[in-house]
Amino acid sequence: MYLSHLSLSHFRSHRLARLDVDARPVAIYGPNGAGKTNLIEAVSLFSPGRGLRRASAQDMARRPEALGWKITGTFHGPDGVHEIAFTSENGAARQVQIDDKSASQVALGRLARVVWLIPAMDRLWIEGADGRRRFIDRMTLSFFPEHAQSVLDYEKAMRERNRLLKEQVRDAHWYVALEAQMAKAGAALHANRVATVERLALSQQEAETRFPVANLQLMQSEGEMPQDEGDLRTALADSRGRDMAAGRTLVGPHRTDLYGVFAAKDVPASECSTGEQKALLISLILANARALSHDLGAPPIVLLDEVAAHLDSGRRAALYDEICALGAQAWMTGTGPELFADLGDRAQYLEVNEEGAESLVARLAN
Repeated sequence: MYLSHLSLSHFRSHRLARLDVDARPVAIYGPNGAGKTNLIEAVSLFSPGRGLRRASAQDMARRPEALGWKITGTFHGPDGVHEIAFTSENGAARQVQIDDKSASQVALGRLARVVWLIPAMDRLWIEGADGRRRFIDRMTLSFFPEHAQSVLDYEKAMRERNRLLKEQVRDAHWYVALEAQMAKAGAALHANRVATVERLALSQQEAETRFPVANLQLMQSEGEMPQDEGDLRTALADSRGRDMAAGRTLVGPHRTDLYGVFAAKDVPASECSTGEQKALLISLILANARALSHDLGAPPIVLLDEVAAHLDSGRRAALYDEICALGAQAWMTGTGPELFADLGDRAQYLEVNEEGAESLVARLAN
């Protein structure tokens, strides 16, 4: 999977950007604030969801002159070449078109796969469980495009249930239908996460890499996660009194946390050094990409924002070797070309400066 053309109009700092590329890794370098991350954020929108910054469509518009934005790309995948476009006007949610026809996020997910690692994820193991749930859900979505709908259905029903709990509604009839919806969506959501953890474990063990294996486990903040739809529905019904006292739902997959261990040292990821935590994250991103390549017959697009600056020269070279062996089109950013020297002619290079944010029209150089 790769993009051969990318165009941006009034997206973030870029008034106009048009890039023609091939399937090799793309190394983008330039000073901070030049718009490098904005380019790869645009690429991240070729997968379902809100992109690597999780920003609203309104926040993506170039300020102050633009009320909307547009992204177009020529996408090459296992089933052929497709023209994909995204538009947003007046802050509205982005609209997707595939080959000039309106499409859903699920349809986009079945077509394109994009995985990423950004600096904001570096503190994944030491911050709150919300970030780790988003991390595993992003990976789960790459394997199961329908996972996004399960998450939305579950959260919508849970919000309604929480409203009843806060209003101290005690009539069981108000809860039955909502809990049935939560149980159905929540069981599917949990099963997808479990399958993803298993896929990542297998992919890590099969690889020969300089990046350490991270053993993963899904855990609940308290108690055990009900294992199927019926068990979850029963658990929700049994927990109504406790939930009403708390004013929110206390059982279900929204209480799941992702626990990671540095396998070789048997040390929790949260207790590892900063460098080890970064290496564990890279190992998981590579495992995700490797497993998708096995499933689909082609690797996903990989986005790595400022990743080279946080690695020593040996691990940096090893990362590039892994990406090239995988055959992935990896879009990588850094402040200078020296960070990508180990790639040589295996990559294509683009320099971006602050003036380039106004108009960037380029065919990348070898």
